[in-house]
Amino acid sequence: MNRRRMAFATALVSTAALALTACGGGSDPLDSSSDADSGGSSSSESIIVGSANFPENELLAEIYAGALEAKGVKVSKKLNIGSREAYIPGLEDGSIDLLPEYSGNLLSYLDDKATAVSSEDVFAALPEALPEGLTVLDQSTAEDKDVVTVTKETADKYSLKSIGDMKGKDLVLGGPPEWKTRPTGVPGFEKNYGVTFKEYKVLDVGGPLTVNALKNGQVDAADLFSTDPNIIANGWVMLEDPENQFAAQNVLPIINEEKASDTVKGALNAVSGVLTTENLSEMMEKVTLEQQEPADVAKEFLETNKLSS
Repeated sequence: MNRRRMAFATALVSTAALALTACGGGSDPLDSSSDADSGGSSSSESIIVGSANFPENELLAEIYAGALEAKGVKVSKKLNIGSREAYIPGLEDGSIDLLPEYSGNLLSYLDDKATAVSSEDVFAALPEALPEGLTVLDQSTAEDKDVVTVTKETADKYSLKSIGDMKGKDLVLGGPPEWKTRPTGVPGFEKNYGVTFKEYKVLDVGGPLTVNALKNGQVDAADLFSTDPNIIANGWVMLEDPENQFAAQNVLPIINEEKASDTVKGALNAVSGVLTTENLSEMMEKVTLEQQEPADVAKEFLETNKLSS
């Protein structure tokens, strides 16, 4: 959604909000009146922090929220909003102000003709692709890519090391709804690798439905995230991506420019300065395998890195 497609994105707001209401027990996660403020600051600054609908993004949103509260910013949270089709329009219309993003997927969503793949090139291309009124702040070294993942048994059976090795294997792929049409999903596999699938099963966004489907043999290959501790815990194989279908995916904040004060930028850039792939993976192990609350894990991270006061 570059500037030429802003009108289309905005038109999706009502549809996305309606769908989210149906999934959320009758409340609209983009309605700022539906949650009480989570911070008790007396600062005149206020930020509505959102997240996409998967655990890692919720964790990152909690980290951003905690870092801002520590600087006296009044924070309210609208978590588990949904996919970019829902939350990018929300950022544009002010329903939310801030959200954790992943550089490569964000660029691909905004500009389906983007060719940048390296961290530096993707970050440099984002400002031109962003809708008017939105900006991104410093990116972290933490990176979490989509990875096509198979069990070791499937990898051994079909001699799978890279995505291209799935060509002609008549496999079932599982992943999020968006992968049916996005260039980083099913269309990209055919375009970049000549790979088609016997069936595409719509699951969740790298969450328990996807993990269980792969574990139980309901799918042969699945879209997971490279920081997902289930991959190592189960001995699964992440297929190589030599054609760079998945660009660099550095974690960074996307925010409404009007809310990006020096205080806000300082707090969020400090988070990006200490967030790494390694500590993000460690936190996700606590969230997904140990079933700790994202807010508790975020608080521990901020305290460890002296960002909580």
